[in-house]
Amino acid sequence: MIKNLLFDFDGVIMDSNPIRTFGFREIFKEFSNEQVEELIRYHEYNGGIPRFDKIRYFYREILKRDISEENVEEYAGKFSEVMKRELVKKEYLIEETLDFIRLNRDKYRIHIVSGSEEKELQWLCGQLDIDSLFISIHGSPTLKPLNIRQLLDEYRYEKSETVMIGDSINDYDAAHENGIRFFGFNNSAMGEYSEYYILSFSNLNLDVL
Repeated sequence: MIKNLLFDFDGVIMDSNPIRTFGFREIFKEFSNEQVEELIRYHEYNGGIPRFDKIRYFYREILKRDISEENVEEYAGKFSEVMKRELVKKEYLIEETLDFIRLNRDKYRIHIVSGSEEKELQWLCGQLDIDSLFISIHGSPTLKPLNIRQLLDEYRYEKSETVMIGDSINDYDAAHENGIRFFGFNNSAMGEYSEYYILSFSNLNLDVL
């Protein structure tokens, strides 16, 4: 029986991935388009990886340069400014997901486990008036597998009763690493990895799974 639902945020609760792509283009606009587009491809394939790691990847793997942690934090801060400006718009929320959560918040124990920066994500959910729908909201710089492990321990959840719902390979990997089930959503490529692929939350019945 499923009792605990861990939701990714970007692409599952909010259609924010295009905005985050814009954010990377914006903070690295002084570099060549070719180099930035290489980062964008990496970013889009690795949706659940924290921005801090993507900034390091851009420098070390694409630019072949070193970068200090101070500069990583500086770029991450600029990225956060873009996100706070753009993502407070409720038009980006995925209403079918939120409708399901609102209808089932008393039936399941529901959390967010995201690759987005934690304090920014908590602030954003508050601005969007959705923070009260979740027992807790977790994000980076703690990596998603560790956030899930700590959440399972803190709330004493049974792994067999817990599901991660996400749209990226990183969500699947984090679930698999912790021995919990993974349900894909909003990315048909995840059907290959999902125990169950959610076509729509509007007619989802977890009692039969």
